[in-house]
Amino acid sequence: MVDTEFGQDEPLFPSGSVGRSICQQYGSNPSPSQSYSPQDFISSGNISPVNSSLDYEPQETDFLLPNLLYGRSTLSGSPRPKEAGGSGAPAESVCCMVLQILVPFVLAGLGTVSAGMLLEVVQNWDVFQEITEIFILVPALLGMKGNLEMTLASRLSTAVNAGKIETTREKWLLIIGNLALKQLQATVLGLLASLMATLLGLMAEGNVPLHHVMLLCSTSVSTAFMASLLQGIVMVAVIIGSKRMGINPDNVATPMAASFGDLITLALLVCFSQWFYSLMDLYPHVLYLVDLLFLCLIPLWVVISSKHPASHILLRTGWEPIITAMVISSIGGLILDKTVSNPNLAGIIVYAPVINGIGGNLVSIQSSRISTHLHLNFSPGEVPEDRKGCYSPCRTFFGSGANHRSAQVLLLLVIPGQLIFLHVIHLMKGGQTLPSLLLTVAFLSASLIQVFSLLCAADCMVHSLWRRGKDPDSYSIPYLTALGDLLGTALLSLAFVMLWCVGDSGSV
Repeated sequence: MVDTEFGQDEPLFPSGSVGRSICQQYGSNPSPSQSYSPQDFISSGNISPVNSSLDYEPQETDFLLPNLLYGRSTLSGSPRPKEAGGSGAPAESVCCMVLQILVPFVLAGLGTVSAGMLLEVVQNWDVFQEITEIFILVPALLGMKGNLEMTLASRLSTAVNAGKIETTREKWLLIIGNLALKQLQATVLGLLASLMATLLGLMAEGNVPLHHVMLLCSTSVSTAFMASLLQGIVMVAVIIGSKRMGINPDNVATPMAASFGDLITLALLVCFSQWFYSLMDLYPHVLYLVDLLFLCLIPLWVVISSKHPASHILLRTGWEPIITAMVISSIGGLILDKTVSNPNLAGIIVYAPVINGIGGNLVSIQSSRISTHLHLNFSPGEVPEDRKGCYSPCRTFFGSGANHRSAQVLLLLVIPGQLIFLHVIHLMKGGQTLPSLLLTVAFLSASLIQVFSLLCAADCMVHSLWRRGKDPDSYSIPYLTALGDLLGTALLSLAFVMLWCVGDSGSV
């Protein structure tokens, strides 16, 4: 029981709940003037009379809302935020949720289509033909929007929903700390992605020249750094803007992070690779200097990100998911490299960014919504009663909660969305006839299986991470988007192999 001075339990609304007839204006209730450390609250919800700290700065792994704002559900005993005193995400109708998701979803889809078209154009350039390991870099670098941009979007969305950036000082400390951390992670991941591409290329080809290795390193680090910087600034603007406009950032932030992320990243990859390729023989020392420059900036990002407790925590603990995700995406890149090298399957290159990008966008929305719901309604380590037993896919899509409804909406968006993007690809390539029926069925089937698997994985993974006391905002999206890259590339490759076997070239 919460101490009586904070009143009895009142009717509550779950974060992100659906079914209301209108969209409720988004916003956060005023936060209490006094901040409490999680150590000041015991698991029963009572406030400890000692060790209260007025100077305690909330950390990302702490409760986003202190327990004095939580009541106890009379049915389950789970902590729930009080409507009067907590910071809750807005209640939203199904129509409102669909409209908020649809616009960034379409923009993200068009961005992935453009990226696919660009990749098809440049695949015959000399640099891509001579240094085929660049194809291994493609899913890893495009996947960094899941490792970095979408993770940042999810963290900031949760912070907005929890009322943690109400003051200007809090807002800029959190933003600058997270952006500096992201630049550090982008530099390290870019370097590791190039080394992973070199290793996989060595295993596949048996030999990778040193100057090719240096080109891969310079291209990967430069692309990751610049793409992360540009997309991070855009992401911050989107989240702050959505808060002011009364839109739930969970619905728009993560897909907007990917709207033109694929296109920007791929364009930078193409430009840097072609530029470094032109310098590789005449001025090879430039490649070494570029790598040295970005490595020298690492201490600066470490110092800046250490200034905020949330980014300081992630500076020590946030590497496991993004590095693991990069390795998973690189394996998908190896599959893509081997598929593209087969002339009969070369048409896959234009569709790979689309299926991978759309799957990652949709699952990131669901992951962000579930994470916000847990942050606002449960203490770390505690999960809803229906998530304590064995996992069943039926729980992901059927039920009365907000997350069940959003899973249904996201899955239903796959078929019409991919049909639109498939026809856009066809029109951009100047086709005069419709895509073949077999190609359409194979592509839609692969995409549907991918998104269904990812939504199930998100439901299981986010609750599992929360039960273990880990913040899903920092862990789940990198794993899920990397898994989406691997599943999407594998399923699409299988679909094109089947099309080739039955005599359909798969090209539109």
